[in-house]
This record gives sequence, C-alpha cells and structure tokens, in this order.
Amino acid sequence: MRASWRWAGARSIGTSHVKTGTPCQDYAYAKEFLTREGPVMVAVVSDGAGSASHAEFGSRTVCLTFLRACRSYLARSTLSSLTEDDVWDWVDSIREAINFKAKAAEARPRDFAATMVAILAGSEVSVVIHVGDGAVVLKRADMEEWQVPSWPFQGEYASTTSFVTDDPQPRLVVTVVEGVVEEFAVFSDGIERLVLDHVSKTAHNPFFNRMLAPLKASQAPSFDRDLSAALEDYLESPSVCERTDDDKSLILGLRL
Repeated sequence: MRASWRWAGARSIGTSHVKTGTPCQDYAYAKEFLTREGPVMVAVVSDGAGSASHAEFGSRTVCLTFLRACRSYLARSTLSSLTEDDVWDWVDSIREAINFKAKAAEARPRDFAATMVAILAGSEVSVVIHVGDGAVVLKRADMEEWQVPSWPFQGEYASTTSFVTDDPQPRLVVTVVEGVVEEFAVFSDGIERLVLDHVSKTAHNPFFNRMLAPLKASQAPSFDRDLSAALEDYLESPSVCERTDDDKSLILGLRL
C-alpha cells in the first residue's frame, strides 16, 4: 500500500557536548502505522537530561518503548478512541523499561531522565503527547498559520523541565487536535529559541514553511533519506551552532 506520509528527520550533537566529550543525548524516531481508521503517522523526540549519567540511553528507551506502545495500541484500537488513561499506560510502560535498565546498570531511574514530545497524526484527528520541553508544531488543512498545541514546560529554575522519570509522576500533557493535519515538525529544546517566540507563544512561520518546502518537492515515497542527511548537515551548520550549543533533533512530516 502506498504511504500516506513523507517524512525526514535528523539529530545532531551539540557543540557543548563535543567540547566535554559527552555523547548526543537526543533520540528521535518516526513511523507510519496502518490502522482500521486509516494511516497514523507517529513521530517522537526525546532529550536526555544533561545532568543524567545515562541520559542517552534514557532518551533512546523513551522513543523505542513509546513506538512499541503505539504499535500495540493501534493494532487493537483506534486513534479517535485514545484516552489520557491509555497514554498514562504508555508512560508507565516507558518508566518500567527505564527501571529495568537502571537495575541492570546498578543506577537510579533518574540517571536515565529524558523528556518526551510526540504526535500521532490520523485521518481526522491527531494527538500531541508532551512531557517536558521541546515541542510539536503543526499546520491544519484549514489554516495558514503553524500552531503549537502544547507549549514547552519550563521549571521553577532556569534550564529545568519535567522528565518521564520524575517521581512520583511526570507532568504529562495530552492534547487532541481536531481536523486534518497536513504538516508537522517535532523537535527537542536544542532549537526551541530559534523557531518559537516565547513572548507571544507562537511558531516562527517562515522557518517551518522554508523547512517543509524541500519535503514538498521531494519524490520520496515515504522516508526521505537524502533530505534527512541534508537536514543533519543543516543542524550541524555554523548558522545553527552559533545560536545554540545543545543537542538538536528535528522530524518533519508531510501528508501526501
């Protein structure tokens, strides 16, 4: 069956991590699922906490466990019937996976601390799931402006946020978006201040229009590997790294 979405994605280590010899602590993944209600495009990004000793494993566990939970749910149910309780079950499964890895590494779950931001884009409804910073921005078929359904969470102190491993539980935001989502972007906090206006709490429309243009011109049937490589080059470019020294992840999606 022909794919209903075209997407590209990349992540890049921050210059501050290069200087300290720290690995990239971001992880990102996207996949299209076929369901009874039609195709559902899922994209998730996780940013490991800089202070967590196993952050890179935490972000990877978040993304892969989240995708497995989505696959299991969509195989037996529909996106339109997804509830917040269902999402909490997914979060619990991620926390259990991290607890297992923490025990094996003789570490604490908070040593794997990571955020999570994701979108499940269906035929008539989409769901944004958010723990911590980073964001999803999207454009619906009936709108010209890019929307930010769930704003990045900033803690009481500078550079603090919420993590999936928070005790007793993380700050989870589940947002249902009615209507047809035609384009989206999911990204970690590494590029937040480049693409979001934190005063007006809006997306920088020219940036996302410019980033989606190559995806519209592409002939790739689904995942665009060449554009993903070009996206990685962009995230590693001086024009970006001069404005942010953090790890950066970005997934772009276009409904065909």
